[in-house]
Amino acid sequence: MAQNKTTYTGKDVPEFILSFVENEQKRQDSFQLVKILQEWTGEEPRMWGPSIIGFGNYHYQYASGHQGDAPVLSFSPRKNAITLYLYSNTEKSQELLPQLGKFTKSKACIYIKKLEDIQLPILYQLCQETIAYIKEHHECSCRMH
Repeated sequence: MAQNKTTYTGKDVPEFILSFVENEQKRQDSFQLVKILQEWTGEEPRMWGPSIIGFGNYHYQYASGHQGDAPVLSFSPRKNAITLYLYSNTEKSQELLPQLGKFTKSKACIYIKKLEDIQLPILYQLCQETIAYIKEHHECSCRMH
């Protein structure tokens, strides 16, 4: 079975942001996201894989038998956009998305250029919806604040 690439690495989060993120606005947004996601989850930021900053963890197992651990909420300050790994496709999340602001999305990710493009109270609600979904469907370290 294939090895998961996104595993906890133990690397230093601030050091990663300072060395990986070249754009000053994105660097500031990354530090702000660390602060707010830590506050919202009650979890310390931890590096997962080479470039994902995660909060909390949960264990998943698919019907195929593939299983692993993943952060409950996470983001990566990629070159083109900040990737937010915090979207669960629930009815409430679908109602909240149109109110979020300027973003694009894929099946499980939301992409933003900068934090000021989105509504943080809506992001908070999306995060809480994701935490509740994961808590209901997986064994996790989830704490809701």
